[in-house]
Amino acid sequence: MNIEQARFNMIEQQIRPWEVLDPQVLDLLFVVKREDFTPPAYRNLAFADMEIPLGGGQVMLAPKIEAKMLQELVLKKTDKVLEIGTGSGYMAALLAARAEHVVTVESRPELAATAKDNLERAGVANVTVEVGNGAEGWSQRGPYDAIVVSGSLPTLPASLLKQLRVGGRLAVVVGEAPVMEAQLITCTGEGIYNTVNLFETVIPALDGIETKASFTF
Repeated sequence: MNIEQARFNMIEQQIRPWEVLDPQVLDLLFVVKREDFTPPAYRNLAFADMEIPLGGGQVMLAPKIEAKMLQELVLKKTDKVLEIGTGSGYMAALLAARAEHVVTVESRPELAATAKDNLERAGVANVTVEVGNGAEGWSQRGPYDAIVVSGSLPTLPASLLKQLRVGGRLAVVVGEAPVMEAQLITCTGEGIYNTVNLFETVIPALDGIETKASFTF
């Protein structure tokens, strides 16, 4: 497999058509090596338009969803970012390249350890990996300029919004299959939030979230 050709194809055929046109985001996708954050067994699928299994029901999200979220957050070099659901550490590496510091919370110790190794190997020094349940955020390190949730939430906890600074942005997928909406929520003033629906999608629920019992017949 020609890795650089596969990376180029991912950007041109999956990500650009999804209206991800910010040149800084597109450039970053060339710089942060997605394959280095992909489990070895799936390395040849690193650039495919699909979720990649990380074990235990956890996944790396499809590249276009991560790129779109990154673009919509419009990060600045002075931003302090919270990521909930570290996974392999790839999204944290993308966020870290645009922000001052990233706190990323992973509920599974073994995934957190792998992500830490991946980030160290990639030379990413401005990410703190925390082990814990981030479903309600991570207030001890807040407030944040940006928050991104890497799994879906059935409803949005108010505690997450409270951890945004004024001007802060939250990128999150809300709802339950088959209807979920990716949203960008901006804190425009103390306790005032503006929500923009970005796109419809379905992604796995955030680890540790109780989904409502569905009826079985």
